[in-house]
Amino acid sequence: MRVGAVVLAAGGSSRLGRPKQLLVHEGRTLVRRAAEAAVAAGCEPVVVVLGAHGEAVAAELAGLPVQTVDNPEWQVGMGRSLRVGVRALPEVDAVLVLLCDQLQVDSAHLKTLVDTFAKTHAPIVASGYEGARGVPALFSRALLPELEALEADQGARKVIVRDPSRVVEVPLPGGGEDVDTAADLSRLSPRAGG
Repeated sequence: MRVGAVVLAAGGSSRLGRPKQLLVHEGRTLVRRAAEAAVAAGCEPVVVVLGAHGEAVAAELAGLPVQTVDNPEWQVGMGRSLRVGVRALPEVDAVLVLLCDQLQVDSAHLKTLVDTFAKTHAPIVASGYEGARGVPALFSRALLPELEALEADQGARKVIVRDPSRVVEVPLPGGGEDVDTAADLSRLSPRAGG
């Protein structure tokens, strides 16, 4: 079974005012943490979608067995980055979609998503947190056209909520803890010096 991963790292971090992908948490930048987690979970290939601050973000991935792809339309929304990432994958059985700013996501959680997919063959294996299902989430090959067809301003959650009967949920305590604003950054900084 071959599971690829798409790490969405193209955003401009407008609410934060600086590239969140380059913030340091636990000694590594957020984008490197996400890419390393996907690699450690056994995903291959790992595609990192770049956009804003592309060169600086790509430099943070040096030495990792990942492929970067540029989304020239990153400003229009996450749906476009998903399309770019999915189209960059070769033939895979499933794709794991993840963001770089979810602080509780690690390789163990991603491996649990992959293992759950292998056991259940569910069309979608999604993370459950804050009363909802979201990313990181794994989508079977049959659903890749749905990811590619998302509107520019839609994320993978749109596919997850479309038909709850095709989703298996894996709990992710603290999954909603991410970095979007200066307040989030100040919460992160005491732990990481970021």
